[in-house]
Amino acid sequence: MYNAAGQLDKGQLVQRFTPLVKRIAYHLMARLPASVQVEDLVQNGMIGLLDAMDRFEMGHGAQFETYAAQRIRGAMLDGLRENDWLPRGLRRDLRRIEQTITQLEQEHGRVPSERELADALGMSLADYQKMLGEARGHQLLYFEDFTEDGEEGFLERHLTDHEADPLHHLEAQNLREVLVAGINDLPEREKLMMALYYEQDLNLREIGEVMGVTESRVCQLHSQAVARLRAKVLGETSGKKKKHHG
Repeated sequence: MYNAAGQLDKGQLVQRFTPLVKRIAYHLMARLPASVQVEDLVQNGMIGLLDAMDRFEMGHGAQFETYAAQRIRGAMLDGLRENDWLPRGLRRDLRRIEQTITQLEQEHGRVPSERELADALGMSLADYQKMLGEARGHQLLYFEDFTEDGEEGFLERHLTDHEADPLHHLEAQNLREVLVAGINDLPEREKLMMALYYEQDLNLREIGEVMGVTESRVCQLHSQAVARLRAKVLGETSGKKKKHHG
């Protein structure tokens, strides 16, 4: 994988890791609406692969494939965000859901049920579940997504920096702990769905068969679980920032 000068051979790397780009693209497609083209994901992923080659540094303890996979996936997600394919009204609704989750958790000291969320949002349970179903593809859950706009992701921060600030490491560790705690606090059905989806790598249809529900219901549960996690993680991180700056 290295040329005579001891540098990464980009030609060989592109040939070797193109299948990885396609695999990540098709895995993402299972979570996206039909309007998204897999060719666009692959194209963005190839940009991420080339970027990984330019940024990768020897000796920082990371395997190139691990680092490249993160850069590839990140480039695909960036492309989706730039295209802004999610209607603004729906994006606004999802933010309302996250804010309402935070509010109800603070009031009751526990995770709110779907019906409680629907009531607080002033809509019927059916309309609320329809909104969750329409959110398919918005709720792409990766650790590096749990940063504020403009901030570096976890891998971006640590894999390219030999002298990373220990405070950043501590903040990242705290973020992971909050995320793990948030997953543990999920209602049992949502926790099971997330385990089947992210750990067992089952698709929505397969999860539906395991749980005895429709594929659309799994999609609703997924959107709601990620909304709960985003509300918890972003709430914790913003609270710590206010405390730090205060």
